[in-house]
Amino acid sequence: MSKDKKPTAPEQQDEKKEEAAPQESEKEINSEEINSQDLKSEKQPEKKAEPEKKAKKPSPAEEMAALNDKYLRLCAEYDNFRKRSQRERDSLYADIKADTLKKFLPVYDNLVRALEQPTADEAYRRGVEMIMSQFNSTMEKLGVSEIESLGQKFDPSLHNAVMHVDDEEKGENEIVEVFQKGFKMGDKVIRFAMVKVAN
Repeated sequence: MSKDKKPTAPEQQDEKKEEAAPQESEKEINSEEINSQDLKSEKQPEKKAEPEKKAKKPSPAEEMAALNDKYLRLCAEYDNFRKRSQRERDSLYADIKADTLKKFLPVYDNLVRALEQPTADEAYRRGVEMIMSQFNSTMEKLGVSEIESLGQKFDPSLHNAVMHVDDEEKGENEIVEVFQKGFKMGDKVIRFAMVKVAN
């Protein structure tokens, strides 16, 4: 056999197939790259050019006016808070004072009963009268006053009617008898007067 032997027809076909195979694989790779590029381009939509928003910067005069308005509002809120706190303190003090004075009223009632009892001992009577006078003076200094009831017209904001009687000589809703005296401190009632009302 000579070295220059020509390949037969079947051998030539095999060589052509081998040469064609690498070209086909290259074509497949190229088509895969193209497909992946297409997918990327589909996933990333085109960005539209957004118009730039220009933020309007307030002028110094406008900033000053806004700050001044904020300051005035803050001052008004603080002033309202201060006044409200003062009213609450005053109200709390008045409530505690009225509650404390109410505890002393049974002592007043007993002094009244002691003075109503007849006694032959003038020194004893004079002593009770002096205690009662001192008690009344102290109550006046604390701003407590007696609620006038006898002969007055019945007022549900000051009196507590526990009995009713028909009497032609008396006016309508007139108080004819006081069972227990009432007291008030300013406009605040400490104890309602217990009374009998006519007609």
